[in-house]
This record gives sequence, C-alpha cells and structure tokens, in this order.
Amino acid sequence: MRLALLAAAALLLPLVPATEAADGPASASDTPPARRTVSGWLPYWDQETAYLQALRHADQLHTVSPFWYEAKADGTVADHPGAGERLIVDGLHRAGIKVAPTVMESMPKGALAALVTDPARRAAHADALLATARKGDYDGLDLDYETLATTGDATYAAVRDGYAALVTDVCARLRARALTCVVTVMPKTATTGRVWDYAALGKAADRVRIMGYNLHWAGGTPGPLASTAWYDEVLRTATALIPAERLELALPAYGWDWSTRAGKTAHVTWKEAEALRRARKAPYHLDPESSTPHFTYENGSDSRQVWYQDVRGVAGHLPVLRRYGVTHTALWALGFEDPALWPVLAQGAPAA
Repeated sequence: MRLALLAAAALLLPLVPATEAADGPASASDTPPARRTVSGWLPYWDQETAYLQALRHADQLHTVSPFWYEAKADGTVADHPGAGERLIVDGLHRAGIKVAPTVMESMPKGALAALVTDPARRAAHADALLATARKGDYDGLDLDYETLATTGDATYAAVRDGYAALVTDVCARLRARALTCVVTVMPKTATTGRVWDYAALGKAADRVRIMGYNLHWAGGTPGPLASTAWYDEVLRTATALIPAERLELALPAYGWDWSTRAGKTAHVTWKEAEALRRARKAPYHLDPESSTPHFTYENGSDSRQVWYQDVRGVAGHLPVLRRYGVTHTALWALGFEDPALWPVLAQGAPAA
C-alpha cells in the first residue's frame, strides 16, 4: 500500500504548486515567486513524509539528498533501509529535482583518519563511492563525513589534507561523468572546523553545505542551535575561502530538549517541539539575541528547556546570509520543518 501511495504522489503532486501559507513575517502579497534555491536531506527513517514534502515544494528545491549510504571503516559503502528506492528517484526527477544521495559515516575514533591518510585505501574508497553513484539514476553524491571533527592536534593536518585529496579525486571523477559533487562540512570559525580545508573543498566541489546548527548541541548546555552573530562569523570565514555562489547554509528544522538537572537530552523536530509546547501549555519565547524560539516545562521532578527553530527564527537569520551574498540554503531535514518556512526561504533568495 505504501509503495502505491508513493507512486500516486509521484504522478500527481509535482503538478500541484505549494500552497501552504506563511504563519509568520511573510504574507502572500509580498512573497516573490519561488526559485530553486533550496536543497534538503531526506531521512530514510521517515522517507515517505520527507518525499511528500519535497514534492509539495518542488518549485523551490533544486536538490534532494536521501540519507541512503554509509561509508565503513574498511572503505566499503553500505546501504541504509530504502536506499535507491526507484519510485522516489523517479518522482523527484519528474518534479525537476536532482537526486544526490548522501554518503555519511559514523566510524570509531581514528578510523576515518586512517582511511583518508593511506593513499591506497583512499583510492579504493573513491572507487567505492563512484560505484555508489552509478547504482541508481542519480545526479551526484553528497559526502557528509563528520568524525573528522574528532581529529587530534598531532594528526589533524595530515587528516585535513587526506580528506581534501579524497574529495578532489571523487569530485573530479563525478564531474567527468556530468554528476554533481556536494560536500557537507561543519562550520569553520576562529576556534572550530580547522580540519576541513575550505579552500580545497570549495575548489573541488560544486556545492559546499555548511551545517549551520548545533552551536549548542545534545552533549552540551541548553541554548540556541544558531545565532545571528555566529552565522556572521561562519559566513565571513566561509566566503573568504569559497565563492558565495558555491555555498549553502544548512538550517535546522529541529531542536534539542535538555534536562536542566541530569536527564537525557532528546532530539525534537519542529513539529514535535510545537506539539510538546502546546501539550505543556508553555509560553512561546523568541530569544532576541539569537533569533531562536525556546520554552521550558516541568516533567515530574525534572525541569527541561527546549530550543529549536521555526519560521520566525529563520526570518531573523536570513539577513546575515544576504549580507554575504549566500542565496542557497539547505534543510536538515525535509519533513521536520515549520511549513510556514517555505515562503520565507523564497524571500531570502533575491531575484537573479
């Protein structure tokens, strides 16, 4: 039944324009025509919801990256559930959206560093990535390798150079096949992100997606996932090394639910955060300094804080992107987001 519904959606929804009205700063009268300036990740654990959202907003999406593949410590690339689902690939293509699946990794500490610093192993892994790109009717790949962030001081330069060499090789081979090469990186500031060689990656890749979130993260103290001041520093650094037209700032459509005592931090999508806020009858607050919504509630003996992102927060952040000439955004992840976000993203992309 699910495959039948997806097939029907693939045939019908691309013909229907996005009609969700903004429940925020934008109104239908002052929203310019949408342009394809947004990309988004499609989580395999909620694939159907994300796919339907992509079709609803096909006029704004240029690329969708299903979270379908995982690089392993031995250099192979494994499938996630639903990888290569033909109905999804075909439906996105009919909607005019490119499909560049994500290859992610969650290797043990040091495993990725060992892989990218060994020339023979690095070359074999590049072969595995090219074989993955040829698995389906794909338009490219998105490389999202995050355990590089744990590289220690003694080896970070070698790991930085090894990863840049891998990306340069893979991107050149993808481009020779008329495929797009996307690289996802963590934000680089004065104190973070040094293991990513922005200049080398920006030369090699067609698009560099900067993960503009987790300024405060699950393992840290409660606070905003992003802020205007932080975005200013991130984009000032990035645009000095990578042409603005190659950059995408990935925006959060989620948040974290922290315990203020010692309880576990929980991930919440915008939908889940808003449902929780209403269920707990918690007042909505928009932090003026970071332009981020948040609320507090009591859960038995535990006092909890939720910080997340919605249309009002994104509207407050977009002027920073415009100031640096960055017109492309990405969403983590499709199906997580405030529906009112889409018209505001259209406002954030000035006419060409």
